[in-house]
Amino acid sequence: MLWCALHLPDLALQIFARGRADAAPLAILAPHPRQRVMAVDAAARALGVEPGQRRAGALALAPGLRVIDRDISQELATLADLACWAGRFTPSVSLDPPATLLLEVRASLRLFGGLAPLCAAIEAGLAELGFDGRLAAAPTPLAARWLARAAPGSLFEGDQLEPALDALPLTLLADEPGLGADSLDLLASIGTRRLGEIRRLPRSGLARRQAQAITDLLDRAYGRTPDPRPWFAPPERFVSRLPLPAPSEQVEVLLFATRRLLGGLAGWLEARHAGLERFTLVLEFERLGSLHRGIEREHRLDIVLGSLSRDMARCQLLAREHLSHQPLPAPVDALRLEADAPRPLAPPRSDLFDARTGEDGDPGLLLATLRARLGADAVRSLAPHPDHRPEHASRWVEPQQVARAGPAPLPTSPRPLWLLSEPRPLPPPPPESLVAGPERIESGWWDGAGAAVARDYYVIRRPDLSLAWVFRERRAPHDWFLHGYFG
Repeated sequence: MLWCALHLPDLALQIFARGRADAAPLAILAPHPRQRVMAVDAAARALGVEPGQRRAGALALAPGLRVIDRDISQELATLADLACWAGRFTPSVSLDPPATLLLEVRASLRLFGGLAPLCAAIEAGLAELGFDGRLAAAPTPLAARWLARAAPGSLFEGDQLEPALDALPLTLLADEPGLGADSLDLLASIGTRRLGEIRRLPRSGLARRQAQAITDLLDRAYGRTPDPRPWFAPPERFVSRLPLPAPSEQVEVLLFATRRLLGGLAGWLEARHAGLERFTLVLEFERLGSLHRGIEREHRLDIVLGSLSRDMARCQLLAREHLSHQPLPAPVDALRLEADAPRPLAPPRSDLFDARTGEDGDPGLLLATLRARLGADAVRSLAPHPDHRPEHASRWVEPQQVARAGPAPLPTSPRPLWLLSEPRPLPPPPPESLVAGPERIESGWWDGAGAAVARDYYVIRRPDLSLAWVFRERRAPHDWFLHGYFG
């Protein structure tokens, strides 16, 4: 096996920093009761803010500092979102909280052209999501995680693992669960500083001094004992949330954050070789502002793609159209992307000799853009409905429903494309003007007496040589009516 570890230092900071396009100073506070700064970005560090400072002291150094409380639940949700995204590289993904992702990539090397190109693709995709990660690869998951933390960029597939692990510092063990501080103090007191020095100590002596857990840990890292990991099962429904470092009403700020979320959606879809016809972008408004103004806590934008797709440029274009024409009643505090019902997506068609493939335009994208600009109810399609009454023989439906249903069967008798909303009374036409007919329609009795029709339809030629569709009531007084025109 070959494990690739993706470690995210300062994940508590990155989940907020990735949702902004500016470089305003940002700091994360540790939970109550002792609220001290636990992570800062480069802009805050340049102003003198350091981890460990109190909140008041940090704000005194940098009055414009954005201070946010740590959100542990959001960190775990973000790690799960990254696991969904990592499915585009390998189906074997394991979570290693609090800030590491483990990918078993042996079966993916041939697809990506080797370990180095695979790791480069992972790093490039991670940057698109707005994360700064450290990557390393090793034959065991624990070794990969330690190398990602202490020697990022290390890629070991074979016998070079032992010397690399031997050089790692003892301090790496401080964050391992199940190790007591007394065991680490014991090793430090006898002068050990590297993992290789611990490995050369007598195992029996370590066991007598209650340090057996350390030798077990090293055995797992060096591959002497198995280290099974639970596989991450990606959800059938994609939900990803991105909190903004500060509430905003600016469209460009919201679009920047939306691009981050769409990158995760792309990975989730690629892992399934699937596409979507629609997704939902949820705007979560600032809690205090929404309560004060009496508005809803969130607003949902249903974005229709116009066709089955996983093209994120298309998703971003339509998201821009929706956000540009959507008035915001309050500043947006967070964005949430929801998608479900992915369907298998066929590979794009290509022609070996035709260089113009794909240049014919995209009618589905045109429809989706018009609906985003004009509203969902402003762009509709007319579809046939199984009813003999002409005024009930069609329905306004979603454009995708017509495309999915396919072409409708043509009627056996001529039908005009232009029907009047209400038939107009007409004097009886002269017999020589009748071109076709009669076509008898008696239907609608199941809808009540007022909805039943009994008519004889004719095609007539008018004095201006145009063709019209008229009918004569079969019930007394047998009046004539104009119902439509032929083009």
